[in-house]
Amino acid sequence: MDTESVRLFVLAAEQLNISAAGRALSMAPAVASARLAKLETTLGADLLHRSTRKVALSLAGAEFLPYAREILAQESAARAALGLGRPTVTGTLRFAASSTFAQLHIAPLVPEFLARNPGIKLDLRLSDTPFDLIEGSFDLALRSAALADSSLKCRKLADDRRVLCASPGYLDQRGIPLHPDHLAGHQLIGFRDASPKELIGRDGQTGLFHPGQAGGRLVLDDGLSQKVATLAGAGISMNSLWSVYRELADGTLVRVLPEHEINDQSSLWLVYPKSNVLTAKVRILIDFLLEKIATSPVWA
Repeated sequence: MDTESVRLFVLAAEQLNISAAGRALSMAPAVASARLAKLETTLGADLLHRSTRKVALSLAGAEFLPYAREILAQESAARAALGLGRPTVTGTLRFAASSTFAQLHIAPLVPEFLARNPGIKLDLRLSDTPFDLIEGSFDLALRSAALADSSLKCRKLADDRRVLCASPGYLDQRGIPLHPDHLAGHQLIGFRDASPKELIGRDGQTGLFHPGQAGGRLVLDDGLSQKVATLAGAGISMNSLWSVYRELADGTLVRVLPEHEINDQSSLWLVYPKSNVLTAKVRILIDFLLEKIATSPVWA
């Protein structure tokens, strides 16, 4: 199989533009179209749907795309092993991450990463709701949940300690809970699809943070909005320390039940598809994030 045609297909699938993909590889539009047609003939499947107005990825193309990327990764690794690798890593890197974490801790690092790696285009997809790494064709993702999918690998970025907090104004109005049982009399802000969390005191006492059971009237699916609502006095919420450490330091938020720890042992994981080869662009981003965040987390 002609790997340059495979590279052309990957670019065309990412840009949904055959001519632009061809230009990136110094091919005339007619040549690019012919190369893709030959690849489709070789595979016995239409990879792209073409019309006079647009290009769309076919079902077969979507199924072939992760394998095409793997073919290119294998080629890159083989060339590097023989000392034939490109001097500059190039290509689009699709990175999915928590919107809240990315805004606070990744976006500020992007200019430095791009300056270090002028050949890489970074495609960030940000959301605080769950996503499918494979189905979304992401090269790398940041997750806070334990890894359950056997088709994925991961590297730990940092611990993800959670704390309960509220605004001073809310606590002045509603009182300070001194025991987990007291949470039932408070407004608890819930995060969509989050399970109840066990609270463990230093004396061994246990309890639950369970907004649904407490009759919480506010449920959110965005961490930053949850923090803003908590700052405004909407109630008590559970937040990652990396999200609220500044507010706790300046007193605009106060820890609730500070003698209790949330028993969920969360960590931040950099997750990528299981493969024989970790592509150079993914390895570069992983190493960069480990250098900038894991070495000394600002919230620790």
